[in-house]
Amino acid sequence: MSSTFSGDETAPFFGFLGAAAALVFSCMGAAYGTAKSGVGVASMGVMRPELVMKSIVPVVMAGVLGIYGLIIAVIISTGINPKAKSYYLFDGYAHLSSGLACGLAGLAAGMAIGIVGDAGVRANAQQPKLFVGMILILIFAEALALYGLIVGIILSSRAGQSTAD
Repeated sequence: MSSTFSGDETAPFFGFLGAAAALVFSCMGAAYGTAKSGVGVASMGVMRPELVMKSIVPVVMAGVLGIYGLIIAVIISTGINPKAKSYYLFDGYAHLSSGLACGLAGLAAGMAIGIVGDAGVRANAQQPKLFVGMILILIFAEALALYGLIVGIILSSRAGQSTAD
């Protein structure tokens, strides 16, 4: 059987696994952050309905985490074309680590945003001076996912630099 496949035949499995991990874990973080902070917004909205729109910031920040995973998943999946260019295990592992870095950072950031968002919007309803502090904490939590995105892009760019032995 002749094949036009070049490179390691199992390598794309790891690459696609990286793309899936980036999207799945980032979306899990986004979902958790949205749900947890959404509960806080709903609870706070009963006491102070005029603050609901101001308190929607954690929900929006959590939603952005899924976009980070989508970006890495698209970058990885467009880099996997073993019929056009050789795709080795090095490339598959680079894409896997890229997806895991972005996805798990997004999951951790989503958990942080959810917990801070829930407690923050409830506290903001009782003491409006806490709003700026809550936003700063949310920004630092979001930065964790941004670090994962940056590292994911760097790791993904390493794919394609391997050569056959």
